[in-house]
Amino acid sequence: MDALSRAGPRPARGRLGVSSSGTQALAAPWTRFSAWLECVCVVTFDLELGQALELVYPSDFRLTDKEKSSICYLSFPDSHSGCLGDTQFSFRIRQCGGQRSPWSTDDRHYDSGAPVSLQKESSHYFGYVYFRQVKDSSVKRGYFQKSLVLVSRLPFVRLFQALLSLIAPEYFDKRAPCLEAVCNEIDQWPAPKPGQTLNLPVVGVVLQVRVPSRVDKPDCSSLKQCGHENLLLTPLVLSSVHELDLFRCFQPVLTHVQMLWELMLLGEPLVVLAPSPTVSSEMVLALTSCVQPLKFCCDYRPYFTVHDSEFKEFTTRTQAPPNVVLGVTNPFFIKTLQHWPHILRVGEPKLSGGLPKQVKLKKPSRLKTLDTKPGLYTAYTAHLHRDKALLKRLLGGLQKKRPPGALAALLRTHLLELTQSFVIPLEHYMASLMPLQKSVTPWKVGSRSTWPSGRGWTQAPPQIRPFHQDDFLRSLDHAGPQLTCILKGDWLGLYRRFFKSPHFDGWYRQRRKEMAHKLEALHLEAICEADIETWMKDKSEVEVVDLILKLREKLVRAQGHQLPVKEETLHRAQLNIEMVIGSLPKDLQAVLCPR
Repeated sequence: MDALSRAGPRPARGRLGVSSSGTQALAAPWTRFSAWLECVCVVTFDLELGQALELVYPSDFRLTDKEKSSICYLSFPDSHSGCLGDTQFSFRIRQCGGQRSPWSTDDRHYDSGAPVSLQKESSHYFGYVYFRQVKDSSVKRGYFQKSLVLVSRLPFVRLFQALLSLIAPEYFDKRAPCLEAVCNEIDQWPAPKPGQTLNLPVVGVVLQVRVPSRVDKPDCSSLKQCGHENLLLTPLVLSSVHELDLFRCFQPVLTHVQMLWELMLLGEPLVVLAPSPTVSSEMVLALTSCVQPLKFCCDYRPYFTVHDSEFKEFTTRTQAPPNVVLGVTNPFFIKTLQHWPHILRVGEPKLSGGLPKQVKLKKPSRLKTLDTKPGLYTAYTAHLHRDKALLKRLLGGLQKKRPPGALAALLRTHLLELTQSFVIPLEHYMASLMPLQKSVTPWKVGSRSTWPSGRGWTQAPPQIRPFHQDDFLRSLDHAGPQLTCILKGDWLGLYRRFFKSPHFDGWYRQRRKEMAHKLEALHLEAICEADIETWMKDKSEVEVVDLILKLREKLVRAQGHQLPVKEETLHRAQLNIEMVIGSLPKDLQAVLCPR
């Protein structure tokens, strides 16, 4: 199969919508479905083939052979896990066909409003798995083994796990007709809109969710209830589409959670060896989310197996381990990844309400046998002192049987404030590199430029000053993290290591891009507020046409949600374009506005 992620027409099945002119128009099939999911897969166990892809829905969704193979192997727990009954977990795979192109307007609109950590993946798929393994004498092997998998570009683990818990049992009982009905229901959902509470009906239940927005306050995760008056059913309210219970995930590693936060902040290679895909995937997702609101810019695989197409790439000893967090269940990885600098082995989760046994900090040299005990095997020395008061409150709350939600909120708030204390000085310094608004002017000052050999009449937006690491480090004396965080330690050393990590590069590129867009938006506003008619009086037709083309280019970018421009400015820009075109000779007007 070729490498295209989608190709060819959808099945001739659409919905009648209403066009802007008021007439009915056929909406593109599966448009709403694809705003949430790429496809739904069913993976079964075949005695001759092993894991096999039984069904892909919609049927015309194209997966490469490598993607199919990855989905098949990652949708079943490793034989060492021994999962009986129903199991849920998740994985993440590289898209083999490259980025989907073109990236749709709806995707750009969603990404422009979503926090950077929740934007759609452009080159990876998430797989959300519901696996069932039960004894069945009617099956030759003696067991019914099948997985229902939701494939998406959205990191909405809580939402899709809840969705699977509703539809998977129904599917295992009723099979294909049920799955088709569910997909048709999802195809009626409104698109995910940052900042809005949505009602999502499926299999007789209404899921009520709020998609986070980038303008939310960092500690705002509560769901604002929306009206139920038009609903026949009381909605099942999800408090978050993506947040896991960090306290439950981190219970066995509470004493090391701050060191793990540093390792994630620095993008260090880490292997999580867990007893099941559920524990593995939840631990990896918890680790990668503990640096929010920073986007995790390294690779991560919540569940990884020896059959993965990247196995050789990640296990080679000919080069340093890549910046990736791997979740595995096969003890074989202890030997294979012995050269990795950080390995976290966790045991079975403690189900009773007692104090969980904390994994110990051990030197990598102790990692020699396949029956290695639970522990964090690393030679890393933390830069910051441990917050003993927090640890005491968490463990004390567990002993006193405080509500799990309260402990989870306490831990999440601590990690959020820790990340913010680290990031705020970077943000302040970056903001100081932004040119003053008064320096953004529409026209060049002084003698007229020659045309076309000159650079034209426009004054380009001023440049963002470069980021000098030494200047930033000097600024920490009076504007450092000590202003918002009580933790002591080697903050300077932590920043120096952070500068070498993929996360600094990712953060810096994103912030610089946002600042450049802001400067372009200010430049467009300056042009729209200028007296264009007076400017045009001594300008040649070539220069006037250049103004039209540049305004149109900026308008197209702004309307594509790439520039933060007010609707009023867009309207004024369009009026200015029409006015300038109207001042030109009829033949030029015909060229610029062909009918």
